Amino acid sequence: MSDNEYDDDVFGDFELEDDDVFDGIGEDELAELERPSKRPKVEALSEVKDDAADNHGHLALAERLLSTQFGYKSFRHEQAAAIQRVLAGDNALVIFPTGAGKSLCYQIPAIAFPELDRAESKGKPTDAGVTIVVSPLIALMKDQVDALKKRGIPADSIDSSKKWEELQVIYDALGKSQLRILYCAPERLNNEGFVETVKRIPGGIRLLAVDEAHCVSEWGHSFRPDYLKVARFVDEIKAERVICLTATATPKVAEDICKAFSIKPTCVFRTTPYRPNLELQAKTVCKDHDGDISVSLGIMLGFHVKSKSDKRFEELFNFLRTNPGPTLVYVAMQQQCEIHAEVLTKQGFKAAPFHAGLKTEHKQQVQEDFMSGKVDIVCATIAFGMGIDKPDIRNVVHWDLSNTVEEYSQQIGRAGRDGKPSRCMFYLAPSAFYLREVFARGDLPSRTSLAALVFDIFKEALGVSVGGIFKTNHYRQQKDFDIRPSPLSVIYATLELHFGLFRATTPEYSDYKYEPMPAYFRIISQDKSPAADAVQKNSKKKVKWYSIDVNEAATKGTGLNRADIVAKLTQLDQQGHIKLQASGLTNRYVLQKALPKTHNEKQKVVDKLYDDLANRERDALQRCKEVMELITGSKCFALSLAEHFGMGLPDGKVKCGHCSFCLTGKPIEPPKLRVTKTTASSIQQVLKATDVRDDPRFLARVAYGIRSPRVTFLKLDKSPVFRSLADHDFEALLAEFTKACEKKGRS
Repeated sequence: MSDNEYDDDVFGDFELEDDDVFDGIGEDELAELERPSKRPKVEALSEVKDDAADNHGHLALAERLLSTQFGYKSFRHEQAAAIQRVLAGDNALVIFPTGAGKSLCYQIPAIAFPELDRAESKGKPTDAGVTIVVSPLIALMKDQVDALKKRGIPADSIDSSKKWEELQVIYDALGKSQLRILYCAPERLNNEGFVETVKRIPGGIRLLAVDEAHCVSEWGHSFRPDYLKVARFVDEIKAERVICLTATATPKVAEDICKAFSIKPTCVFRTTPYRPNLELQAKTVCKDHDGDISVSLGIMLGFHVKSKSDKRFEELFNFLRTNPGPTLVYVAMQQQCEIHAEVLTKQGFKAAPFHAGLKTEHKQQVQEDFMSGKVDIVCATIAFGMGIDKPDIRNVVHWDLSNTVEEYSQQIGRAGRDGKPSRCMFYLAPSAFYLREVFARGDLPSRTSLAALVFDIFKEALGVSVGGIFKTNHYRQQKDFDIRPSPLSVIYATLELHFGLFRATTPEYSDYKYEPMPAYFRIISQDKSPAADAVQKNSKKKVKWYSIDVNEAATKGTGLNRADIVAKLTQLDQQGHIKLQASGLTNRYVLQKALPKTHNEKQKVVDKLYDDLANRERDALQRCKEVMELITGSKCFALSLAEHFGMGLPDGKVKCGHCSFCLTGKPIEPPKLRVTKTTASSIQQVLKATDVRDDPRFLARVAYGIRSPRVTFLKLDKSPVFRSLADHDFEALLAEFTKACEKKGRS
């Protein structure tokens, strides 16, 4: 992905919890925030456990740790109820708004387990086990770990930013039961070495916390198949209990999470997303172009930032001058981040860009500058905000249409965590609709591409008996069948979940190599285990690195399996005796039942998959429509937002009193779109640029400006025809290119 394109490869947008979110809000307002809860607090507490003594003891312990370790006088909302459930051994789901203190719901139990063990004589304190937190973003992990370490709580994270030496220290601490909390990304759960290591942690996994748990649900706004594997990981490592946490779960999503992790209805804890100090505002701009998408798109990309027609920038300048303070400006594209930061800087603002295309060090510097006040405004894609523990953000500006109501809710939740008045401005312009359609339309492959992929998957499994394992290479399939990584993952998940054809298992690396450290040869010669012997006999030296085929090593009459060899290599690496590198990731699947054999049977699978993906595209477009309905509807913004999550405003109110609708009494008028009529000459220009005639959706993508693996491979994204018809209707383009392909097929 180029630096000028969309951040659609970023994993959602994630927030760091801040327990000071309601500081500065009066007692009466705090009481109002409690009332919408569907479960009275006393009832929730009384249900924690039948044994009243244990229940009281757990609460007393939690309150003491809250005070001594975190410096708070009391729990807020339903934190105490959720914590008591976990300490009592139950699984739980916590649905709190951004910044309302979800993290305490697993941090308190994590440091309480050693004391519980001592009190209940369940083992030595040194074997108190560990709490694993599955979290999707390195920035979030880093902030959380740093904050915990400052409080004297032993915590760390395993992520791609860690150096080899740092990982050795972490693994050593895990082996000695010296860590209470370990953060890792969901993708880490697929690493066979990590899984084997976790299984051997003294004291076991006391608690698994699943952050951003809405990603488990196929109905969620950020569904990711990798999250489906978390539930299986719980079983593999025999985690004692699970707590799921999210700020954006609709009732349907909450139901899915509970089903995945066996969470009882009485163990669901929810508080209202309403924040009384946030002023939700919106404004329609660029009306003078009568909705001309091509002109608005040019403005958005910075082609006319100095022209008189650039109304939206003037609106932004005025807003920021009227409302000074730390500000987040959310845009949809990486190039916009750069342009906006440059334009704002020229206007005298201290602004910086932030997006997934920047180097890690650059992003870290921007974050640090924002936290310290050297930068007042960050112009960002959804990649920013997830690890920001900054309570005094005064403004959140949406330059483009949010993907979903949930995304909008998360992003505005980053404002005003100190309880002081903060403003959230949403600008509506024609270009926003184009961008959201690009995001929505980019993931649906053509039926032809999908059929070729499915037949390829079945070919890979040919000859494998039920219960056996077959392997596939996702990277190759993306390139060969013009399918993006995200929909490819969804396709595999659908074949697994809905068809029951196979089950994803731990991926494996085809190539292992290691660099021996000074003590390695002495250690390996003294290790009399069969696995150490297999490593020693099957390693081949290549300059300073040794390579080993772990599959071959496990099949030479040793009586070992692949996992034993991997576990030994991982152990040597973690002990600092070798520097281990694994490459050539191969996805592995266990065949669950016989695959379709006839062409018609296979085609039925293709048709079902295509219908499913087409429904996802429609759902994505519908979610954008829901955002528009919230902003332009005849209702209080805050009420609409609360109702989206199945709740309401405090005391049954129907108005917040300070959003755009409440202040004006009128709905926001949406921008009027003028879509250019498709002509034969415009279609011919695209057809002249490429000889592809087997995929009308591919041609429509080129004309509309949507990248795909094939578009990039053919370098058509560099052609003048790429995005040349962005101001046309996508369905009309698809229809015209379908005719062109059919005509070619008849000739």
